[in-house]
Amino acid sequence: MSGEVQAAAVLGGFQESEQLDDSGPRGGRERRQRIGLGDWLLPVYTVLAFVFLLIPIVYTFVFSFNDSIKSNIAWRGFTLDKWLNVCNVEGGAVCEAFANSIVIGLAATVFATVLGTAIAIALVRYRFRARSSISLLLFLPMATPEVVLGAGLAAQFLAVGVPKDMTTIILAHTMFCISFVVVTVKARVASLDPALEEAGRDLYGSPSQVFWRITFPLLLPGIMAAALLSFALSFDDFIITNFNSGSVSTFPKYIYISASRGIPAEANVIASAVFIFALVLVIIAQVSRVARNKRLAKLS
Repeated sequence: MSGEVQAAAVLGGFQESEQLDDSGPRGGRERRQRIGLGDWLLPVYTVLAFVFLLIPIVYTFVFSFNDSIKSNIAWRGFTLDKWLNVCNVEGGAVCEAFANSIVIGLAATVFATVLGTAIAIALVRYRFRARSSISLLLFLPMATPEVVLGAGLAAQFLAVGVPKDMTTIILAHTMFCISFVVVTVKARVASLDPALEEAGRDLYGSPSQVFWRITFPLLLPGIMAAALLSFALSFDDFIITNFNSGSVSTFPKYIYISASRGIPAEANVIASAVFIFALVLVIIAQVSRVARNKRLAKLS
């Protein structure tokens, strides 16, 4: 037994010495040398990506305060006049284009959201012929290049003799926004628990009561997400709008036309205001979500 005890003591001493070596300066150097390329490459790439994305936004915001005359390329001095008199340039053309974009975006969003939500519910809840084919066809506007889509719609409007105006823009935007609404709401419908609706029917609720009091509130987050996405796509679209707008000017179209002679600082003002408004909405949504989670945590 004494020999075994001595052997165990010797082995324990070797292990302690190895641990001391690892904890010493040499072990620390080895651990520092284990830092691979990915440990610093990913943070650097993330910072560069954010800088690349934020440079145009910062440039737009800064040059909205530029005391420019015609062109807004060179910095001439700081002024608040562009923010205070945003609609004075070119007889209010920039504000008219912005208002047209808002009206078109809202109209296309309402139509696309209503139709897309109904289509999504039908595709998930019901079985009928050509269901798979309809699902495939709904993805085609998302996969089709906008040049092809805009030219095809313009040719159709020309063939049936429809004059190009704000109505044709709304129809075109509604058509390509429906696909995004269907995809977004369809995922939400598929995740619903049918037992909740069955419980409503067991409590003698009519189909309309079950839908508006149970199904619709559960679908509302997906519907709102689809509506916001539709409005963003419609407001930002230029290619399809340019094919089907005629003489109607929208904000992206105004920016494109003004680029040849110099985009006025008032356009930067409107773009900056839109960005700030969207940022405020995101902050409000995040704060409300955190507050709601805290209330639910207290209740639980």
